[in-house]
Amino acid sequence: MGRAFFGVRCGNYTLSESPSYPELTFFTKCGHASRFPGETDWSPSLLEKSIDRSLIRLKTDYLDLIQLHSCDEATLRQGDVISALQKARDAGKARFIGYSGDRNNARYAVECGAFDTLQTSVNIADQEPIDLFLGLAKEANMGVIAKRPIANAVWKFADEPHGHYGQPYWQRLQKLTYPFLGDADEATGMALRFTLAIPGVHTAIVGTKNPDRWAQNTGLLNNGPMHSAEFEEIRSRWRDIAESDWTGQT
Repeated sequence: MGRAFFGVRCGNYTLSESPSYPELTFFTKCGHASRFPGETDWSPSLLEKSIDRSLIRLKTDYLDLIQLHSCDEATLRQGDVISALQKARDAGKARFIGYSGDRNNARYAVECGAFDTLQTSVNIADQEPIDLFLGLAKEANMGVIAKRPIANAVWKFADEPHGHYGQPYWQRLQKLTYPFLGDADEATGMALRFTLAIPGVHTAIVGTKNPDRWAQNTGLLNNGPMHSAEFEEIRSRWRDIAESDWTGQT
């Protein structure tokens, strides 16, 4: 199987460096035993099968990044799941290995020193990671991927979206009352610029079903990096208002 390059590479404030001939970087996650009868979550044999399945599906000889998805600290401490990813990397199946998760699980993944990257939820309504472990990740020179960087755009809901994935964020923003939340485009732009301004964050995953959103998000970033005063206003509001149970959302 040959290596394929045909997608869009995400980077800090650069959603597409070359619209005509962009380069695709292959990231995948592994860990859950869905569609692997007889396997258990995060077992070494499951991880090996999942990685090999990704290689086949993506028609590639190797992956740029394999991420262990939402594994808890106790399982990480056992060591065998980390060894399974390291074995895959040593075999040439991946260039780098990473961890995807939140809270103290993510903190341990940073502290253990085994991973090259960290993917975690962080945004204007989910700032616990900034104090809990992102500084440590920066010191460890880890690549940091921000998921849910625009807090699921929950400002689009006039009423509380019961049962929606972003419901906790909607509830928090009702109390944070950032002044920019009244305008959807301004809110999206401020939220995305805030996440990308967090020290140590290198790239952000903005989910969408509409390909045109790529260009729209790029346009929202045309004002450049967030000014430090704007960043500190958002952080200060969080420190004043955030409640003790406003923890990272997986």
